[in-house]
Amino acid sequence: MSIIYDNNTKSFHLTAKNTSYILQIHEDGYLLHLYFGRKLRNFNCNSLLSLKERCSFSPNPDPCNYMLSLDTLPQEYPSYGTSDFRTPAYSIQLENGTTITDLRYESHKIIDGKPKLENLPATYVEDDAEAQTLEIVMSDSLIGLKVILSYTAYENYDAISRNVKFINSGNEDLKLLRALSMSIDFNNSDYDFLHLHGAWARERHIERTPLIIGTQSVESRRGSSSHNQNPFIALLSHDANEEYGDVYGFNLVYSGNFLAQAEVDQYKTTRVSLGINPFDFSWLLKPNENFQTPEVVMVYSSNGLGEMSRTYHKLYRNRLCRGTHRDKTRPILVNNWEATYFDFNAEKIESIGKTAKELGIELFVLDDGWFGKRDSDNCSLGDWVVDAKKLPNGLNDLAERINNLDLQFGLWFEPEMVSPDSDLYRSHPDWCLHVPGRSRTQGRNQLVLDLSRKEVCDYIVNSLSAILSSVNISYVKWDMNRNMTEIGSPCLPPERQRETAHRYMLGLYNIYEKLTTTFPNILFEGCSGGGGRFDAGILYYMPQIWTSDDTDAVERLKIQYGTSIVYPISTMGSHVSAIPNHQVHRKTSLKMRGDVAMSGNFGYELDLTKFTDEEKEAVKKQIKSYKALRELIQFGDMYRLLNPFDGHEASWIIVSEDKLEAFATYFRVLSTPNEPIRKLYLRGLDPDKNYSITGLDGAFGGDELMYSGITIPDLEGDYQSITWTLKAN
Repeated sequence: MSIIYDNNTKSFHLTAKNTSYILQIHEDGYLLHLYFGRKLRNFNCNSLLSLKERCSFSPNPDPCNYMLSLDTLPQEYPSYGTSDFRTPAYSIQLENGTTITDLRYESHKIIDGKPKLENLPATYVEDDAEAQTLEIVMSDSLIGLKVILSYTAYENYDAISRNVKFINSGNEDLKLLRALSMSIDFNNSDYDFLHLHGAWARERHIERTPLIIGTQSVESRRGSSSHNQNPFIALLSHDANEEYGDVYGFNLVYSGNFLAQAEVDQYKTTRVSLGINPFDFSWLLKPNENFQTPEVVMVYSSNGLGEMSRTYHKLYRNRLCRGTHRDKTRPILVNNWEATYFDFNAEKIESIGKTAKELGIELFVLDDGWFGKRDSDNCSLGDWVVDAKKLPNGLNDLAERINNLDLQFGLWFEPEMVSPDSDLYRSHPDWCLHVPGRSRTQGRNQLVLDLSRKEVCDYIVNSLSAILSSVNISYVKWDMNRNMTEIGSPCLPPERQRETAHRYMLGLYNIYEKLTTTFPNILFEGCSGGGGRFDAGILYYMPQIWTSDDTDAVERLKIQYGTSIVYPISTMGSHVSAIPNHQVHRKTSLKMRGDVAMSGNFGYELDLTKFTDEEKEAVKKQIKSYKALRELIQFGDMYRLLNPFDGHEASWIIVSEDKLEAFATYFRVLSTPNEPIRKLYLRGLDPDKNYSITGLDGAFGGDELMYSGITIPDLEGDYQSITWTLKAN
């Protein structure tokens, strides 16, 4: 069993593969956190919980027990105002204006499997034997508040998911001011804090710093998970690296505003919390109404950051991503954006398609500019009708031309936006997020549609469905190119205005659900100016995301390496683009661009017709190689070998689950004079197997390759790469 309740000690022991998570009900009804880490065979609750009498500045809810203070008690879902001065997990305002609540244990139940969340993405099971779920009901009897804390422990993954549901079973209105998805109290602060930060075109760079007294936090207030921060943090033991040490990962399955933080108090205990950002958020709960928080996936690894990543990768590939394409290899595509931008016609697109077919590409994607009067980014968003000037015979004609080349046809949309210069905006100027009387801030000459409104969501579903059902489309790139401002909705009363951002996300998820289930054979790819919404919430509906608008091979080393901390290779769109690169104007070899792009869902983002004959032959070889390795790359286990954030090198290896084949890469950004002989130490192989390696004579033991290493050959000049394909003999 994954979850055991001991009635004698009032304790819950949750086990997930090699992980234990232990809770206890205090005699006064508080829910305590006792342990999170390596799996325990058995335990003594008294040894796991250590209390100490503190000074009067840590008050005692029981005046007869000086050892008990909520300010020092390790809690599972703490509040503020009843003697705990640390960051609360939730906060509720009552009708009398006060915010004091007091949750105590009421009941619990253990369920086989994992219940589906209401209107929110989440990990899932396909068989109830895969997991068990613990639901603990906490209540505040004075105000009729019930809070259900849900924990799911996976049998075959070192993962435990958490979520919270608030229920107003009283007679008065309650207003949620803060509703985080999880909180956990560690009994020390001997950790490093890791998060993923960035900006447009340099997403998910790794930052690791020691915990200090006070609060370290990352967040988004942009209406999306954002380029700037990602809804993921981890605590690592100071000695932890890719292979060794304790690592605790926390990832929010949500695509909107979030807060993730670690607070170290005066006694050097650490409170980690994660959920919807309480900034500019509230939610009115009338009697008999409820509120469901998003899910947090917690992963523990006793074998370093690499094992934590591989757990997330496998869980997300198999039990977060869904649908027809979840287990299918993804097609090699060409996207016309950097080839043509807005300047194209059917003949130009067809000419690129003909070259694509010649090279072995499988999918052509028509990007921005095919609709309305879209000759630049200053008009037509929302008008999802074909531009008759560029495509006088319509989308069906172009799709047929592409299909006749034996290529699949894909299409770009940006459905969440509206241009002020559009028929949609002229007909419905109130359909965008706005506050009456205030100016409407534009980004990329566009406004954000108000997805908290049903009629707006229905318009998007109907407009896109009309196209997707009438044209032979195999792939959709779903873009979103600005963040939210003037967040308000005229359809909501004053007391609900701060619900707008979350209602937007619920509306978006509802749109996704309808379209992806209505058109299950279409491969949907998420995008937000590249990687501005690369999160687990999107992956529930779309099994891959455009990793970054920055397609420079050197920059992509860091972007893809950082993204792999949480998200699997099968979710990363990765393309070869032209040089000089359009984002950083760097010139790199076609080989290096191809080698980097192969560590993802492979494709091209350039004008194929401009290739020389020599370049075409090189591309044919790239595509042939990727097709042979595609299943391994997209669904194998990734081991990071050299960190590009530490110097001018990067390396990783992808190994099949059965250890019979592997694909290893090495990249050098800058050369140095008179270099020493270097070796690369591979990981993840079977030490008892022998492997043949492309380009090298003889057989090599897996143990030799991992412990003695493989010699990196001499490489001349900057921006160099080499790959090896390994097969067990």
